[in-house]
Amino acid sequence: DHRLRARRMTAARTFEPTAGVVVAGGVSRRLGEDKRRLRLWGPGGPTLLEHTLEVLRPLCSELVVVLNDPEAWPHLPARITPDVYADGGALGGIYAGLAAASTPYALVVAADMPLLSAELLGAMLARPRDYDVLAPRAARARNALGLEPLHAVYSRGCLGPLRAALERGVRRVADALAPLRVVTIEAQELARHDPRGHALLNINTPADLEAARRLIGGA
Repeated sequence: DHRLRARRMTAARTFEPTAGVVVAGGVSRRLGEDKRRLRLWGPGGPTLLEHTLEVLRPLCSELVVVLNDPEAWPHLPARITPDVYADGGALGGIYAGLAAASTPYALVVAADMPLLSAELLGAMLARPRDYDVLAPRAARARNALGLEPLHAVYSRGCLGPLRAALERGVRRVADALAPLRVVTIEAQELARHDPRGHALLNINTPADLEAARRLIGGA
C-alpha cells in the first residue's frame, strides 16, 4: 500500500530534513460536511486528515497541521498550529504552517487530497533546492498561475514575502507567489511519478467526493 511504498522509497533515498505541513483549516462549505473526517477507506480506516499524515510521515522529519479546532483532534500525531491570519484562506494556511516549521523547507499539502502519491512527493523532495517554491502544474489548478500551491515545497525564505502580501490584504496565492522563484513540475515529470494522474485530486464538492470514492474503491 502507499505506506509500504513510501517506506521503501525513503529507505533507498535520504532527503534533507523537511517539515510536512497539512493545511486543514477550511470549512468545507461546498461539500456540506467536514472533509477532514471523511473515512474513504471504510469505517475502521483513518480519517482523511489522518491518512494524509500517514503519507507524509515516512517522508518528513516533523509534521505540522494548520487548523483552528485543536480540541476536536486530541490524538492527532502531529504538532497543531492555528491560522495566523483569520481571513487568510489558503495563503494564510501556507504561511502559518511554514512559520511553525523548524526546517529550512516544508512540504505543504492540503487536507483534502486523498490520492497523494508518496512517489511524487518523494521526487519533489529529492530535487535540488534552488527555488523558493516547487509546485506541480495542475490540470485543475486553484490559481491563475496554473500551479497547485497546496502540493508544493516552500523555503522558509518565503515567509517575509508571504507575510508582506497578507498584510497588504492579498489573498490570492498566485499574487503572493509572483515575486518568488517558482520552479514548476511539468506534465511529463508528473506523469512519470503519477501515471494515473490522480495525485492532485482534491475534494471540494459532492461530485469530487464521489469521484474519489470510485477511484479508491477501484485501486
